[in-house]
Amino acid sequence: MNYTELKKAIRGYVENDFPTINLTDSSTVWSSDDQLATFVQQAEQRIFNTIQFPSLRKNMTGLLVANNQYLSCPDDFLAPYSLAVIDTDGSYYYLLNKDVNFIRESFPQPTGAGNTGKPYCYAIFGPKTSGSTITNELSFLLGPTPDYGYQVELHFYYYPESIVTAGTTWLSENFDSVLLYGALREGYFFIKADADMMAKVEEKYKEAIILAKRLGDGLERQDAYRSGQVRDKVV
Repeated sequence: MNYTELKKAIRGYVENDFPTINLTDSSTVWSSDDQLATFVQQAEQRIFNTIQFPSLRKNMTGLLVANNQYLSCPDDFLAPYSLAVIDTDGSYYYLLNKDVNFIRESFPQPTGAGNTGKPYCYAIFGPKTSGSTITNELSFLLGPTPDYGYQVELHFYYYPESIVTAGTTWLSENFDSVLLYGALREGYFFIKADADMMAKVEEKYKEAIILAKRLGDGLERQDAYRSGQVRDKVV
């Protein structure tokens, strides 16, 4: 299902063309397509925070800086899956996810004697500040402080491009039912549909979510190495 087909399906199910709405003044309008885009993007956000599909993962490589205990997170970073240091011989060493206070307590002098070496743990640190302004950029705090410019590989959770701008996505091509009913749920709520209809749509959405979770958090997660990841039993 592409975005054009999805919009047509939403209008058909709801039997509403979602006419243009005037907002704060006559020069500002909320068009029908704008409304549908909002429904779909809200549904995507809800789905992506309910199920951890492999399509929500991204990996990047980078370099540490010797005697610098910070590593900047990617701009689209939401949460980590794993962070590994790659040694000079190509060996991977996966770091433990700890709290900032653990690293500060363990390595109180970032570049002092005994406080540098190959990192074995990290914590999410931030957001950064620029003068008196707090930015949205996060960093990783490493422990111990790197003694060398090691290469690192980060696997992380992010929001993929929305079907609104991409036209088609992994979700729309592989599990369009959960996307459709998620968007319908938002659309019916917007038009203040009667309670019976809302209940029916909610039921269909939950059925689709259960099936999607069986795939994303079950079948595609059975060989996950670390137990910290969501992993549902497949029945």
